[in-house]
Amino acid sequence: MFSFAVNSPSGDSVPHAPPPSQRAFAVALLSVAGIACLLAGWFPVGVSIVAVFLFAGPHNWIEARYLMTRMPPKWGPLRRFFLTGIAGVIGLTASFASISWVGQWANWSPTTYLIAVASWNTALVVWVLTLVHWRSQQNPRRDWNWTVPVGLFLITLTWIWPLTWDLGLVYLHPLLALWFLDRELRTHRAEWRSAYRSCLLMVPVLLGILWWQLYDSPSLPGNDLLTSRIAAHAGAELLSGISSRLLVATHVFLEVLHYGVWVAMIPLVSLESAAWRIQDVPLAKRSPRWKWGLSMFLVFGAMLVLVLWAGFFLDYPLTRDIYFTVAMLHVLAEIPFLLRLL
Repeated sequence: MFSFAVNSPSGDSVPHAPPPSQRAFAVALLSVAGIACLLAGWFPVGVSIVAVFLFAGPHNWIEARYLMTRMPPKWGPLRRFFLTGIAGVIGLTASFASISWVGQWANWSPTTYLIAVASWNTALVVWVLTLVHWRSQQNPRRDWNWTVPVGLFLITLTWIWPLTWDLGLVYLHPLLALWFLDRELRTHRAEWRSAYRSCLLMVPVLLGILWWQLYDSPSLPGNDLLTSRIAAHAGAELLSGISSRLLVATHVFLEVLHYGVWVAMIPLVSLESAAWRIQDVPLAKRSPRWKWGLSMFLVFGAMLVLVLWAGFFLDYPLTRDIYFTVAMLHVLAEIPFLLRLL
């Protein structure tokens, strides 16, 4: 899959193998992707339960630690961008959670619920467009005026199919981790980037194999609460004409890749120091108070990971529902930082 060329003494170009580190990186990526696809196809519900239990909390903690290192100690002209980002993350997460909880408490009608969902999706698009505008005015400047008509088109779609839009976020979000890893490789491991991009071509191939094997498979057996919730999160209620086994397997495959990138690949590539060395975080250098605050934030995050594990032990279905509602926070938090990397 990977080939390189050097000039021979006669002047001809001859291929040679990639460096061992690059080759090992590519083999590891392909092995993880292949195993994830295989397990997701065979045991979609079981792999979903185990993966969320093991990695949901830790990957959020590692992601928070990573995002800390990507925020400059002094914002200066970036102040407006970061304040808009923080306000949007907090406000949109709170409103996202309230739609479900308030809707149940107030016994909303289906129409009211769809209007609330479409309104939230509209606010999300407007927030992203605002961030894109602020980012385009920063160095290096970008001509991103084309995003406005695209955003208006997306707003139209979300009012036509609000629930389909939400389901799209479920499946697209895991892919953002692959984008983050590509940007980090460009900065820290440029020699691995070509191998990584070649490996990415295997993701649609593996998805194609998964769909080919499961497109006519029977739906997931069992009507227990946990299986029903996992299937619903993958879109089984909305896409009733597609096998729930296929939907869950697809989501599990993408989610395992997402966890693998954040838990293993990102720390390997871009965290130059141990995760607990808070003094190496740029924001911690602003003042001793900031250093203490960031340390407490990471300690609090580690405690939440333990609480999450305890919740999974005591009531897995309920804890899973709460987690995937509150987890919108880290989904949204990735957007400003990804824009900064572009």
